[in-house]
Amino acid sequence: MSKLLILPNLKKSKIQDLTPEIANWKFVGFEVHDLKKGETLTGGSNQREFCVVLLSGSLYFKAESQVFGLRKGRESVFDTKPPIAMYVPMKNDWEIKANEKSEVAICSAPGTKGQLKPRIINSKNMSKEIRGKGSNTRYICNILPENEAADSLLVVEVVTPSGNWSSYPPHKHDTDNLPHESYLEETYYHRVRPNQGYVVQRVYNDNRTLDENISATDRSVVMVPEGYHPVGVPYGYKSYYLNVMAGPKRIWKFQNDPDHDWITKL
Repeated sequence: MSKLLILPNLKKSKIQDLTPEIANWKFVGFEVHDLKKGETLTGGSNQREFCVVLLSGSLYFKAESQVFGLRKGRESVFDTKPPIAMYVPMKNDWEIKANEKSEVAICSAPGTKGQLKPRIINSKNMSKEIRGKGSNTRYICNILPENEAADSLLVVEVVTPSGNWSSYPPHKHDTDNLPHESYLEETYYHRVRPNQGYVVQRVYNDNRTLDENISATDRSVVMVPEGYHPVGVPYGYKSYYLNVMAGPKRIWKFQNDPDHDWITKL
């Protein structure tokens, strides 16, 4: 099995638990929890900021002294409606409580300034777009993009139809060379419908010292420490993934694989 693939632990409520130490990198932390009705989850850090993403279900949200109350989310990540999220800066504690069975992603990265306030992120703060064309079409929801306030975190979700390619043409963001390219670690949390399916994700660099072809099943995580990282969706299945990115500068600047950049002219 690829060293970049983390399978879910479906025997626990915390089905994914990726720390920077586990990933052997510096910035991105990622968890997924299946909460039962009435179950509470708390967190917070003097050094890290958080984006709590309600993938499905409904939650009561609270951060420090701010009570945001009950927010009803979608039934599935494959619904057309966007998620609900809560941003929590460093030095702030947070708490969520499930009003029903809920799937929650906890995204974290180093805080830097700590001058922001906790806030709910809803659909009016999330831009949606369609990228690509033909069998390269996919649907984007920008949960916490770089034009919305945060210290380090970038969070986005993508739905890719059956038979299509995503994160394509292959692109990378592993070099601190602004304004041309930024260094960002990245995680992919994959969901597949029907859930017995899989997607194929290749992660490779220019000199092929990294070259992994990964079959990512439902609820697995693929780590992208460097290199290009396209995703292919088999016919008959639909793909969802949640991306978390962070690095020394909160800018998403990427470079396409020069061997495949020509398809952008089609």
